[in-house]
Amino acid sequence: MEKRTVIVTGSGRGIGRAICVEFAKEGANILINYSRDKEGAEATKTLCEELGAKAITVSADIAKYAEAEKLFTACNEIFGAPHVLVNNAGITKDNLLMRMSEDDFDKVIEVNLKGTFNCTKLAVASMSKKRYGRIISIASVVGLSGNVGQANYAASKAGVIGLTKSVAKEYAKRGITVNAIAPGFIETDMTASLTADVKAAMLGSIPAQRFGSADDVAKAAAFLASDHAAYITGQVLSVDGGMHM
Repeated sequence: MEKRTVIVTGSGRGIGRAICVEFAKEGANILINYSRDKEGAEATKTLCEELGAKAITVSADIAKYAEAEKLFTACNEIFGAPHVLVNNAGITKDNLLMRMSEDDFDKVIEVNLKGTFNCTKLAVASMSKKRYGRIISIASVVGLSGNVGQANYAASKAGVIGLTKSVAKEYAKRGITVNAIAPGFIETDMTASLTADVKAAMLGSIPAQRFGSADDVAKAAAFLASDHAAYITGQVLSVDGGMHM
């Protein structure tokens, strides 16, 4: 990945931060995107720079196409066109269907699915010109199996998987691979708020008998972005300790 440029959306913490750090270890230029957490993004930038990588932070709400364009414009001006896009930005607004508001459903779809669409569309436009690119979208095992209280989140992640497979078919002949990663239960700030009972129930469903780490997902992303994965496209790689088979 030396001297290649990587855009990671939603990379101020958790999985996004781990992915940035993993690519920084391999010598890539890193564009760190955030919507609100400027402090977290700057902390990610510091970690990348300590590894010798060049890194910048760009604030953009990727759910809005014009904001996503700003992200790619900044990348082109500073590093040139991106070689790798990691669609990581995502939110949850959990509730049972009968209690879920229309706004909570719409917002999750806008960020998780529409945001992935916006960035993917912009990425393939520049990647097509050089006939090379790697697009990796962070989906979820919930998008494969569903989950109680997460109809909006599951729908958004299932949509990401469908988007991934469709774009993979459209752009394979242009040297662009498009894949998704479906993490299982990963220990991040987002999952830290779950109750002990919920965590115990989740652990019981994982054959590996442990929760995953953000680094587990980051290493999978680095592999899919590498030349070792040049013949892999349109796939969903579950990083879940065997949780979904």
